[in-house]
Amino acid sequence: MTNEAEHVIEVEHLTKRYGGLLAVNGISFTVRKGEVFAFLGPNGAGKTTTVEIIETIRTPTSGNVRLLGMDVTRMKRDIVPRIGVLPQGFSSFDRITVRETLQYYSRLFCRGKTDIDGLIGLVNLKDKTREQYKNLSGGLKQRLGIAIALVNDPEVVFLDEPTTGLDPGARREVWDVLLGLKEKGKTVFLTTHYMEEAELLADAVAIISRGKIIAMGSPRELIESNAKYLLLTLQSIGDKVFEIVRNLGFEPVHDNHKNIKVRVAQTDDVLKILNAIKDAGASFLNLDVRKPNLEEVFLQLTGEALREDPKQMASK
Repeated sequence: MTNEAEHVIEVEHLTKRYGGLLAVNGISFTVRKGEVFAFLGPNGAGKTTTVEIIETIRTPTSGNVRLLGMDVTRMKRDIVPRIGVLPQGFSSFDRITVRETLQYYSRLFCRGKTDIDGLIGLVNLKDKTREQYKNLSGGLKQRLGIAIALVNDPEVVFLDEPTTGLDPGARREVWDVLLGLKEKGKTVFLTTHYMEEAELLADAVAIISRGKIIAMGSPRELIESNAKYLLLTLQSIGDKVFEIVRNLGFEPVHDNHKNIKVRVAQTDDVLKILNAIKDAGASFLNLDVRKPNLEEVFLQLTGEALREDPKQMASK
């Protein structure tokens, strides 16, 4: 077993049962000090159960979990003051201001010397210190939630889907805050449904499906080892181009915007498709060729789509 200086979280053969349901099935992984670790998986995959065991909220059925070098089942009283948690669906008191909120939680943690101004600056809320919680936008509320998770100056911060439900602009503002935590040397354990978020922020990613970790590594490692193809996207009108591509032996699909997407092994395949379209007298409006991203890897490995944000679905 490694020492705390290298790994702040060590999970070995973790299992959790709820009656006949095996929610977590013998998983093992480690999280290094000072890194952003992203835990990805569809609903019901075992993410929340695993995280709550690490946070000392739930007890495992079997296996070993150590946080900051301590057994989570025996050392809860010593662990809790050293971690910060932002739960999914975070909420606070409607009628107290940003500053008052942080002062309240500071007293709750018996942290008389909390740098309130420093926390407000870290999450970019200097212009909102006198604003009541109920008047904050969703993104501002999440940034305040992150500040609350930091009032005890934790060594490890757990953030459960911190940008769910936010518009793209607010989401990116929260990302800036998370990158700031990394720069300060905090270890961040992030659960998320957004592949772009994990790809941008995470040093390491674990993908969990049906209670098992099925892939782990840096975003680049996961992409390079699991997606040995190019993704061709064609924007076209009508079904003629779709049929041309399918008749060449490829397997095109339509995305949510009705574009045609097809996996190709090499650039020669792209030329083959374009020449066939030209020879058939068909046309397209635009094309894009690129390497796959983490979302395509996730879909390939799990066969499952992540939950979509209602705001994103409404914009499609």
